[in-house]
Amino acid sequence: MNILILGANGFIGSHLSETILTQTNWSVFAIDLAQDKLEKCLSHERFHFFAGDIIKQKEWVTEHIKKCDVVLPLVAIATPAAYVQNPLSVFELDFEANLAIIRQCAHYKKRIIFPSTSEVYGMCPDTEFDEETSNLVTGPIHKERWIYSTSKQLLDRVIYAYGKHHALAYTLFRPFNWYGPKLDNIFNSKPGGSRVLTQFIGNILRGEDIMLVGGGAQQRCFTYIDDGIGALIKMIENKNNLAHQQIFNVGNPLENVSIRVLAESLVELIKRYPQYASAASKTKLVTVDAAQYYGAGYQDVQLRVPAIHRASKCLDWQPRVNLATGLRKTLDFYLV
Repeated sequence: MNILILGANGFIGSHLSETILTQTNWSVFAIDLAQDKLEKCLSHERFHFFAGDIIKQKEWVTEHIKKCDVVLPLVAIATPAAYVQNPLSVFELDFEANLAIIRQCAHYKKRIIFPSTSEVYGMCPDTEFDEETSNLVTGPIHKERWIYSTSKQLLDRVIYAYGKHHALAYTLFRPFNWYGPKLDNIFNSKPGGSRVLTQFIGNILRGEDIMLVGGGAQQRCFTYIDDGIGALIKMIENKNNLAHQQIFNVGNPLENVSIRVLAESLVELIKRYPQYASAASKTKLVTVDAAQYYGAGYQDVQLRVPAIHRASKCLDWQPRVNLATGLRKTLDFYLV
């Protein structure tokens, strides 16, 4: 197969590219603005990389949608601070640019594997979020945080409609707090400038206090990247067509911990790295108001637990890496 990965230098794209090249005989055609996370791929004979912007390089994108069997549009802004501080950029890239890709996949009859998000469930009251039955609940318009969630949700609905009425071959996957090596730049010192795990690691290394929005009581199910990529490979493979026109939560419901516990765990783990032990020992956890940290348009969710029985049944998939192991692997990447 020929696989087109838009946004290959991102967290998911770079790990997926490496796994495809090492575990399959598929060829990868890839585009992104940078290539720093693709060091292990660039010289591979089955990896074909183009440095460019999917918005500006429309002819390249169209040409490669035509020549590839499966399209993964992984280009998106996915940091909560951006949803509040720059919502129109989130909409333009995450929704508008990806809508054009979806339409081309439908037109050229190409299979698309699209990254939805666990955020589409919003403030759903269910104790476990089910892909087929859980309501998708978001806040009022002035809570701009939801522009990301609703952009993704509308694309989910568009893809579903293309599938039902125009036979688009698709699979939607909803990552639940995937983490691991190459997640973000830990040296990005801007508050909220990276996702929570790398934000906290950076805070500790820079000798800063860790800011816990609302005290860090929010709980998340953290999923190690290897488990997430394992599910993605099975979706691309689509054995017995069981991933066809399906939506899959991809998360680890057994690793449901609070943001405060995550911060405390990172502090204790980093103390085991001699060169950073002193900084970790001085780190304090400080409660901060959400509006103060993110801006007035922020709204949070206390619980986000995936039901994964569909992925288990259709993909023969289960998460295998526990949080303690995953955090050690992640810290070894950044600190060793």
